[in-house]
Amino acid sequence: MSTVPRRFEILLVAEHVEDRGGASVEDSAVRTAVVEATGHTGSSGYPRYEGHGIAADIDPETRTVEALLVDGRELDYGLTALVRTPPGS
Repeated sequence: MSTVPRRFEILLVAEHVEDRGGASVEDSAVRTAVVEATGHTGSSGYPRYEGHGIAADIDPETRTVEALLVDGRELDYGLTALVRTPPGS
């Protein structure tokens, strides 16, 4: 039986950037937030995580964002949500 991680870091990055000036995708994120498990299941059927204005349903096995709200709104076109383990976790 797998355990559901307590937190993830979500990075919002532009899908198409011609030149990042040598920066990694993670370093060029337009917004990041550490989200914590709420203990609830979202409408997608995956665990719900919330924090810093972001609410996300994340598949903890594949680290895929299945549903996402940023400040109560859907993600703007041209942005992608990436998931990683927060630094220090």
